[in-house]
Amino acid sequence: MNSKIKQMTFIALMAAIISVIAPISLPIVGEVPISLATFGVMLAGAVLGSKNGTIATAIYLLLGAIGVPVFAGYTSGVGILVGVTGGYLIGYLPLAYCSGLSFTNNKNLSSRTLEKVIGMILGTVILYIIGTAWFMYVTKMNLVGALMACVIPFIPGDVIKIVLVAILAPQLERVSSLQKIAVAERSA
Repeated sequence: MNSKIKQMTFIALMAAIISVIAPISLPIVGEVPISLATFGVMLAGAVLGSKNGTIATAIYLLLGAIGVPVFAGYTSGVGILVGVTGGYLIGYLPLAYCSGLSFTNNKNLSSRTLEKVIGMILGTVILYIIGTAWFMYVTKMNLVGALMACVIPFIPGDVIKIVLVAILAPQLERVSSLQKIAVAERSA
């Protein structure tokens, strides 16, 4: 298979995975629900790399913006992107990018996994900053209130998501590597 076609296929697949799991959410007190979107976004970056993971995430956001119900609670539309949770949705882009920072390194798997964990933590912090700043702008809430509503309740779940992606991403890399070897052997 042509490498460009394979790359586009993986990007589309990850955008689809994000789109399928992101609407699954748990409403909590406040405006921002707990969802699986960050798990999908981190996985996209960790598996596809910074550039392609960010493209997959952008496709997901575009799908939601044009009306496909892929946002938390099966919502969609530009209104969601400019609403109280819009900053968090836009923050998915740097989260995907940071999650894939170590993708191209030729280091051993455990070093790359550690770098991915650091990247996911950095991306999550950037996500929190962008999302919370936008939330404060839209709601006129003070910083302490916004942190209590939009950051503190999400930290335990985000830590679990980071650990799960750190475990799952290397497994997906191994499967991908085995597929490359099998294709090369068949071609020989």
